[in-house]
Amino acid sequence: MTDVLPPPLAEIVEDFKAVDGQDKITLLLEFSQDLPALPAGLEQAAMEPVPECQSPLFLSVDAEDRSAVRLFFSAPPEAPTTRGFASILAQGLDGLPADEILGVPDDFYTELGLADAVSPLRLRGMSAMLARVKRHLRG
Repeated sequence: MTDVLPPPLAEIVEDFKAVDGQDKITLLLEFSQDLPALPAGLEQAAMEPVPECQSPLFLSVDAEDRSAVRLFFSAPPEAPTTRGFASILAQGLDGLPADEILGVPDDFYTELGLADAVSPLRLRGMSAMLARVKRHLRG
């Protein structure tokens, strides 16, 4: 594990670094609209809740193939911040090897520069999502 951002996640971080202020929230809302749908056969009821999030969020980690871990998230449309964070993790980490995901710094989200725009409680929710994914991979 190297504490380096995998290229897809690093690209997302760079996108956030390239915008300021309210544009960061706009970008987060765009991510919320791009949260991938759950695959057929995966029901939210079978997913793990992340109670640290202010809004209902559920995740599922499929690490059967540790060289291509699949991540699935579910959050309601009326929770755009939570959906945005889940979408960042889905787009930045889904399909990567377990070791790359485990190497992501726990506080990588601070690099998004959202601290002035989003409450610390919401940022802790994103941290909790990543921590739960890593816990599954350490299994």
